[in-house]
Amino acid sequence: MISLFISTATKRLLVSIIKDNEVIYSFNEYNDNTLSERIMPVIDDAFNKSNITANDIDRIYVVNGPGSFTGIRVGITIAKTIAWVLKKEIFTISSLELLSSTKVDTKYIAPLIDARRGFVFAGLYDTELNSIIDESHILLDEFKTKISNYDVTYISEDEFSFDTVKSDYDVLKLINKHLNDKALNPHSVNPNYLKLTEAEEKLKNDN
Repeated sequence: MISLFISTATKRLLVSIIKDNEVIYSFNEYNDNTLSERIMPVIDDAFNKSNITANDIDRIYVVNGPGSFTGIRVGITIAKTIAWVLKKEIFTISSLELLSSTKVDTKYIAPLIDARRGFVFAGLYDTELNSIIDESHILLDEFKTKISNYDVTYISEDEFSFDTVKSDYDVLKLINKHLNDKALNPHSVNPNYLKLTEAEEKLKNDN
């Protein structure tokens, strides 16, 4: 079994190749404004250095949000195209679950993505990546109150006024968690924004 893992939704660009329960290639660097130009050469490099072709891939895992609207669209478009053209199985992973794959010493993990104006994308997971509190677009203070009774570590790639731990993705843990998921029709793979885009919000307010 060979899987391609793509994440462009957060502040880090991640491309991994997993073969027979082993990560044989991993690219993990900060995203920038050249994402749409960088992503395909990175994927090509992943295939070349892993000595495989796109046709060798059995499964594609793509992070579909929440996070950067543009980043999410780029990753999903590429993953859907490969899955559709080459008839490969495709699966989606939440960016908050991706953050939660970071190893911590507490029983619970609270991944945070800054959504501006005091809001965050957030959820609560246990260390086995089970969702304890559904992910949502929520005021940070409200979320912190909501989880105040949990022994929790905050994971984020953004800066906050309280202690957080930087992400350290465990792709293999994620793959194994979703090993028995049902594959999706590529056309049904959509972004999980968790909120309206600014253009949609403006249109809604104008109406």
